[in-house]
Amino acid sequence: MKKQSNLTATYPTLPELTFRGMFLGMLITVIFTASNVYLGLKVGLTFSSSIPAAVISMAILRMFKNANILENNMVQTQASAAGTLSAIIFILPGLLMLGYWQGFPFWQTLLLCACGGSLGVLFTIPLRRAMVVNSDLPYPEGRAAAEILKVGSEIRREEAAGEDTSKTETGMKDIVLGTSMAGIFSFCANGLHIASSEFSHWIQIGKAITQLPMGFSMALLGAGYLIGIASGIAILTGTLLAWVIFVPYLTSVISPAEGQSAAAFAQAIWAQKVRFIGAGCIGIAAVWTLIRLAKPVVDGIKMSINAIRANDTEEKQILHHTDIDMSPKSVGIVFLVILAGLFVTFYSFVSAAGLPTTVTIIYIVVGILVAMLMGFFVAAACGYMAGLIGTSASPISGIGILGIIVSSLVVLGIGSSFGVFATPEGTQFATALAIFITAVIVSIAAISNDNLQDLKTGYIVGATPWKQQVALILGSVIGAFAIAPVLNLLYQAYGFTGALPRAGMDPSQALAAPQATLMTTIAQGIFSASLDWNYIIFGIVVGIAAIIVDMLLKSHTKSLALPPLAIGMGIYLPPTLEIPLVIGSVMGWFIHRYLRQRAALRSPGHEEEDVEACNHRGVLFASGLIVGESLVGVIIALIIVVSVTSGGSENPLALVGKDFETIANGIGFAAFIATIAIFVRHIITTKFTPEK
Repeated sequence: MKKQSNLTATYPTLPELTFRGMFLGMLITVIFTASNVYLGLKVGLTFSSSIPAAVISMAILRMFKNANILENNMVQTQASAAGTLSAIIFILPGLLMLGYWQGFPFWQTLLLCACGGSLGVLFTIPLRRAMVVNSDLPYPEGRAAAEILKVGSEIRREEAAGEDTSKTETGMKDIVLGTSMAGIFSFCANGLHIASSEFSHWIQIGKAITQLPMGFSMALLGAGYLIGIASGIAILTGTLLAWVIFVPYLTSVISPAEGQSAAAFAQAIWAQKVRFIGAGCIGIAAVWTLIRLAKPVVDGIKMSINAIRANDTEEKQILHHTDIDMSPKSVGIVFLVILAGLFVTFYSFVSAAGLPTTVTIIYIVVGILVAMLMGFFVAAACGYMAGLIGTSASPISGIGILGIIVSSLVVLGIGSSFGVFATPEGTQFATALAIFITAVIVSIAAISNDNLQDLKTGYIVGATPWKQQVALILGSVIGAFAIAPVLNLLYQAYGFTGALPRAGMDPSQALAAPQATLMTTIAQGIFSASLDWNYIIFGIVVGIAAIIVDMLLKSHTKSLALPPLAIGMGIYLPPTLEIPLVIGSVMGWFIHRYLRQRAALRSPGHEEEDVEACNHRGVLFASGLIVGESLVGVIIALIIVVSVTSGGSENPLALVGKDFETIANGIGFAAFIATIAIFVRHIITTKFTPEK
């Protein structure tokens, strides 16, 4: 592999962990955590916050004369925890859907997220040398963040030298434009209700029912641009399987309930049967991913364990600062603190069930052991997958499905031996405990998914690994403080599918929390034996077929692929959320095709740099779309909660009623088309001048 240039070799004493940097990182962490929690609960997707955090940090720290590239790097490292720790929402809402929690207890949620996230950092420390330094893994977001930091550093150098920087692009304008557009539309659609965010046209042919869906989410349009054409087409494939084959067939052979409308019947068939086909597909795709990566991950662990044994004090004296991890002593101390935190939170959770002391202790010890042991292995797998395909595309939800199955089976085995399932309350507790254990596993997987990406950025710009690891632990803890309040805020404002906080709420406005719904259903099915495994088994067959097709495409073509996990998500997610994703990915493919053709004419010999310069603006604009819609969603949720708690309306900002729906659909569609046009123009009008 190519050796990266060390930007700090000449300046080894540049400050990295500073008070102002940590404070700025804390603010960005809280903002992006709230954004990601909202987006994740709505559609089951979160976005990587490393790149936008790097841009924001760079723009703000420019106001300080002595700021530097490594300080910027630490801010984005800390803030990037927000993009991944928020993956806890893939499982934790299940405790409310189960009826075990009525809200999110602050201290339990805080300790669970902070301990799980910090473990994710510790578990990936021995992987750094093998997977970052001595690896050819691409780490797409890590490299992109490093490039942004380099640009900021160059601008600062030019300013210090008195050179003109007016033509140097930092990318802040791109993010602000995307954020503003998506924020305004989201406010009009979800606040004022003068525009629609989605609509469906229902079609019935004989007994078969399906829908023609359309969604106008700008955040998902941006996310589609980022995930790429392969994932977009795979999601479209899953959508077509669900709504062209599975739902029409099942609605034609099953009779609806008395008085049930065609739309309601088709939605019920999809939710109660077809989604489990998607679950089976997701599960087998996740297992296949882990099997495929097993050998390189095991080799990486062996190499890094051998390396860390030599990482003692004498060794550190001759190591460059860019090659020093947290010391084994520091790791041990942090690990003991985490262990104590896990014991406290597990004890508070298990002891509330009123079980015999022996059973309580067994469940606490086994729960912690399962979470930590499985967490270590998923940390290696997620770290590798993030390096391979990027943090945003790494299948955390698939890891969660494996986690809930393993946790449920372990809890089931212990409970059966001690008669825990003799009462309905005991069964409910066992299901809740399996979800609780899985929440720790998901926290570990999420942070490890991001940690190596950040270490790659640091490796490129010359940062100190142990300081980055400290920053990530700090980001995990700070982000954990925001998780419970934001979850409670969104729950009280919208509710979750199958768990509404108040009577009379509109179920169609509830946040889908798709992964949490799926994992809760799987856990309930394991404990009660009430789950119809036929649909899950059929989904596994569909997943195996998708794996075979994907392998054939990769072996016979250079660029074609059909990710099985994305097909499963296409079957599982609501189609109105998937269409903007697909449009964004297809749009991105056509844009890149045009950019490559144009670059060959206007920048011969510099085609790659030309395309990358244009795409870079697209990535930042797409990130802005995601941030804008997500932040406005959180703000609207806060307004709704204040209104409802004071006895007001659940739609306090609405200017129109449901009779405005047709016009709102037209406004939403027009705004969506306009956004696509602006998006495309913003990218293709990028100017490029090759460096001499």
